[in-house]
Amino acid sequence: MSPFVLFALMLFSQFMAGLNTPLPPPSYGDHVSILSIDGGGIKGIIPATVLDYLDKALKAKNPTTSLADYFDVISGTSTGGLMTLMLTAPSSPGSNQPLFTPSEVVQFYKTYGPDIFKPRPLWDPIKCPKYDGVFLRDKARELLNDTRLNQTLTNVVITSFDEQKIYPVIFSSFKLKTETYLNAQLSDIGLATSAAPTFLPAHEFENGGVKFDLIDGAMAANNPALVATSEVIQHSGQKEILLLSLGTGITPKAQDNLGNIFDGVCQLGWLAQNIEVISEVAYSTDMTHYYLATIFPGLLPADNYLRIEEYNLDPSMKDMDNTDKKNLDNLEKAGTGLLTQKVKRINVNTFLPYELDQTNAEALDRLAEKLYAERQLRLKRKSMEKGGRPFIETI
Repeated sequence: MSPFVLFALMLFSQFMAGLNTPLPPPSYGDHVSILSIDGGGIKGIIPATVLDYLDKALKAKNPTTSLADYFDVISGTSTGGLMTLMLTAPSSPGSNQPLFTPSEVVQFYKTYGPDIFKPRPLWDPIKCPKYDGVFLRDKARELLNDTRLNQTLTNVVITSFDEQKIYPVIFSSFKLKTETYLNAQLSDIGLATSAAPTFLPAHEFENGGVKFDLIDGAMAANNPALVATSEVIQHSGQKEILLLSLGTGITPKAQDNLGNIFDGVCQLGWLAQNIEVISEVAYSTDMTHYYLATIFPGLLPADNYLRIEEYNLDPSMKDMDNTDKKNLDNLEKAGTGLLTQKVKRINVNTFLPYELDQTNAEALDRLAEKLYAERQLRLKRKSMEKGGRPFIETI
C-alpha cells in the first residue's frame, strides 16, 4: 500500500471517528443543554412527534448523530421517563446509537399502546389497578436488557416516588458517584416512573442493598424540567442553560383531569390506603427543598427556554390510556399541528399562555442551530486541547 493511500485512509478514519464522537462535557462549551419530557401516558405521542422534527433538523446537519449527541441531559417523568430511556439507551452494548429515534418512539406507542393498556379480562378477580402491567414489564426487560443508568448515551434524570418511604426518588446520572444504589437497571427505572397509581401496579425491586417500592414520577413532578435544571446547577456549575421542555397536552378544562384520577371505586380505594402519599404530593415539602436549590443560584435567560405544549387539546384526547387507532392518529396529528402554532409562554401573574412572534417549528430550527454550534465548539476546543488540529464536523 502506497504511503499516500495509507495517509488518506488514516485521515478518513479520523474523520469518521470524529463524526461519531460523543458530545464533550460542558466544560468545553458555553452552554448546558437540557431536554425535558412531561408525563401523560399514551399522549407521549405528542412530544415524540415534536422531537421527530428536531431530530430531523439535526440530522440534516449531521446524519450520524442522535439527540443524545446534542443534549447534556435528557429528563422525563412517567411516559416522558420511558421516552428518555428509549432515546438514551444504547442500541447494543458499546454502541453510540440510541435504542430508538423519535420517529420510532411514535411507532412504538402506536404499535404497543393497545397491549400496554389492555383491559383485564372480565373473569379476572383483580380489579385494581386497571391494567396488570405484564406486557409493559416484559417489553421493558426485552428492550433494555441489563443496561444500567451509568450506561446511557448522555446524562439522564428521571423522577419517581417511593410510596412506602413517602419521598421522591430521582434517578440521576449526576448522583451516581455518591449514591451508587441509584445505578439501577433501566427497565426498573422505566417501570417505576410509569407506574401510574390505579392504572399500573407499583414497581418493587432492590438495587445496591436498597429496597424500592416506586410509583409514577408524576407524584414528584409531572413536568421534570425544574428537577433536571436543579440537577445541572447543583452538579455542573454556572454554565448558561438551554432548555427544551415538552408537554403532552392540556384540555381547556384542566380541572377535569384531576377529577378523573379519583373517579371510581378503584381510585378511592387507592386513596384510602395511601393518604400519606397524597399529603406529601399536596404539600410537596421534599420537592420544595429541591426546587429551592435551583432558584437561588439564578434564573435562566428567557431566550434559552422553549416550552412546547398544546394548551387546547381536544377533550376527546385527554385520557392517558385511550389507545383506539383513531385517537392514536389524532395524537400524532396534534403533535404535527403544534409545529405550526406560535410559541407560547405562561404569564406568571395570570397563569395564562400568550403568543410570541415565531412558530414552534421556527423555534426548533433556531434551537437546532444553537445545539449544533455548541457541539462544534466543544469538539474544536477538545481537539485543540490535545494539541491537534481543530476538528469541525462537515458533511
